[in-house]
Amino acid sequence: MSIPIDTFFLDPKFEGTLQQKIQRMISEGVLSARFPPGAKLPSSRKLAAHLGVSRITVTLAYSELVSDDYLIAKRRSGYYVSPTAPQRTRFDLPKAAGRDSVDWSRAIGQRYSNQIMPEKPVDWRSYPYPFIYGQADEKIFDHSNWRQCALQALGKREFSTVTADSYERDDPELVKYIALNTLPRRGIHARPEQILITMGAQNALWLCAQVLLNQRRTAAMENPGYPGLRVALNLARCNVVPVPVDEAGMQLDALPAETDVVFTTPSHHCPTNVTMPLERRHALLEMAARHDFLIVEDDYEFEMSFLNPPEPALKSLDEEGRVIYIGSFSKSLFPGLRLGYMVGSETFIREARALRAAILRHPPGHLQRTAANFLSLGHYDALVARMGQIYRQRREVMQTAIARCGLRTAGVDVSGGSSFWMKTPAPISAQDLAVALKQRGVLIEPGHVFFENPQDGSRYYRIAYSSIESAKIDAGITIIAETIDSFRNN
Repeated sequence: MSIPIDTFFLDPKFEGTLQQKIQRMISEGVLSARFPPGAKLPSSRKLAAHLGVSRITVTLAYSELVSDDYLIAKRRSGYYVSPTAPQRTRFDLPKAAGRDSVDWSRAIGQRYSNQIMPEKPVDWRSYPYPFIYGQADEKIFDHSNWRQCALQALGKREFSTVTADSYERDDPELVKYIALNTLPRRGIHARPEQILITMGAQNALWLCAQVLLNQRRTAAMENPGYPGLRVALNLARCNVVPVPVDEAGMQLDALPAETDVVFTTPSHHCPTNVTMPLERRHALLEMAARHDFLIVEDDYEFEMSFLNPPEPALKSLDEEGRVIYIGSFSKSLFPGLRLGYMVGSETFIREARALRAAILRHPPGHLQRTAANFLSLGHYDALVARMGQIYRQRREVMQTAIARCGLRTAGVDVSGGSSFWMKTPAPISAQDLAVALKQRGVLIEPGHVFFENPQDGSRYYRIAYSSIESAKIDAGITIIAETIDSFRNN
């Protein structure tokens, strides 16, 4: 039998090349049994004309499907579905398929969905003015070299390393690079046994909370502060104390005497961008020694210190092993990578490694080795330098536009970063402002999620320049100012 040509159509939602779309269309037809074994496919010429693509594209897709045994080629006859093509096991669906009679309000033992986290629209790229923090700009990223590093990781020489179940071990090349290159830039010296690769900074914070805290212990965090940390601390069921932040970071005199662990972002406070000065860093370390508590330092954006040289990491000043250092490649490479690292006492890292192994074994070997290749070949440093130049330009454009439009900044940025912390005029709600701006193609981030009491942050918002081109910044800031004025006039 021949498969009718009108049964062939490309999925417009599938993100891939035309060749990949054709391969998927045919493989899905075979796997779903719509294209049975022995059925004849249209010629490459006819299918190309039907789909509106080049004949070579169809021919290449057919060749790939032959190599995977979906199709066979018969000389002077054409292509047919292979008699040994992959098949899917099929079951008859029960009559009540899709029905859910479980009382989930009683069945769920612990709830996690009520935690407050920032929301980012999935389709943020479709908006003209996306002032969204923490997303990658595909025009800056080094696609070509990342692709080559990924292919290198899958080569014969490294294949056994990246495909093995390493249980609780990390990629030695990635750990080596972090120890010999990344950490020394922050004044930190560590042995491989003191380094753990994590699934981003969020995973690292969760591991710290689980290992260091329990229901009888107290954690102190900045207020406002990173909402993902607040979630991690809540899951640890410890006592969480919010500590106010001023122009020099966490206010140390507000730390309670019973503190067991302090979580802080001294180099680049989240979200106000203030930097903790050296004097206060020393004071925090002295308090930790005097009151016998630990410090978890989230150094999440130190690579973006393009305005002034970065202050030494808190960990580099630590002489007693009280600081656990967290770094991440998510901001400098791309957030979907989900690779970060922790540095701490070997005893602590051993426990964190065991907990990580119980949950997810280890981060994917291919991602670790690809990142190691990208770092060791110098591509990472070149990317960070390029990002710094572009971010500096975007920041200058945004700062000028903010001043021209009379918008109010609430934070102080003395190093660089990728965002501004803003405040609306009273009594305008930042959430209401965000809703109105979204309708005009502008995305901002309301700041209430960063506060222990969301109402305290009702007038704060964050605008980032990591995901928007310089040419669009001025127009976007103008729309923000116009929308604020419309609130004032109503």
